Amino acid sequence: MARIISMKDAVNEALDQEMTRDPTVIMMGEDIVGGTGAAGEEDAWGGVLGVSKGLYHKHPNQMIDTPLSESAYVGAAVGAATAGLRPVAELMFIDFIGVCLDQLLNQAAKFRYMFGGKAETPVVIRAMCGAGFQAAAQHSQMLTPMLAQIPGLKVVCPSNAYDCKGLLIQSIRDNDPVIFLEHKNLYASTADVPEEPYAIPFGEANIVREGSDATIVTYGQMVGRALEAAAMLARDGIDAEVIDLRTISPLDMDTILESVGNTGRLVCVDEASPRCSIAADIAANVAQDAFDDLKAPIRMVTPPHAPVPFSPALEDLYIPSAAAIAEAVRKTMEH
Repeated sequence: MARIISMKDAVNEALDQEMTRDPTVIMMGEDIVGGTGAAGEEDAWGGVLGVSKGLYHKHPNQMIDTPLSESAYVGAAVGAATAGLRPVAELMFIDFIGVCLDQLLNQAAKFRYMFGGKAETPVVIRAMCGAGFQAAAQHSQMLTPMLAQIPGLKVVCPSNAYDCKGLLIQSIRDNDPVIFLEHKNLYASTADVPEEPYAIPFGEANIVREGSDATIVTYGQMVGRALEAAAMLARDGIDAEVIDLRTISPLDMDTILESVGNTGRLVCVDEASPRCSIAADIAANVAQDAFDDLKAPIRMVTPPHAPVPFSPALEDLYIPSAAAIAEAVRKTMEH
């Protein structure tokens, strides 16, 4: 049975159901319990925004509060995964991945390849991502391009509560390392979410709005803005198709190429920095494999190549807007 719940609650429910189903699923992170054995344990907040609140009392042997050392507990999670557990390690913000990148880049992502396909590393790294929360430059980055460039890592970034639950369950059940990115600005967003567990396969983009004039491709927070842009364009008689990637790696290029084959126009929207971005990657692939289908030059809508500003006014200007997306589509319609 489906109910309307928030994306934050969808994450909590997925973790709860998977830890109930499989005792080898464990969760590690900073302040996710509230200090095991300490007075705050009874009222543990469940991480910086309360995503795991209430899970410790249901799964006391599967929840581990860690020291403030991402390099230590992400390394421990990778090691635990190779030894038969299914750890879910929570980074408070994806911005902190720099201090534990070696454990992922040179260890978790490489084991299957280095050991002839015999090694499995079923570890999930959960982290908040993205701008719009007034959290400044060190807590607001969208590092999807950097992570997607690493062979052996799967990278997921859902745009809504329904996808979030299904993709997180799939991530936990997957036998390879997964980076699961939760946009902090989407935690309060709601959707119809089934109560029972379900998994959404990786590498299958979702056409969230069908259209015939132009294709808009994006992920995460930008999906909502792309839909707003499509609604604005519809009032001008322009019919835009919107594709939600859902997973960044693997990337569903087949759906994108088929859509561009139908519309002849492409706008790539990305919250990440424009250099070597997911938008640039998709644009390059379409230019290489579907150039003859294009009726107009490909357009990209991204932030500037600069750190996320702390000023609310500047941050609003930094993040791609629905108006900017709509204007990019209109530019393609000039051809």
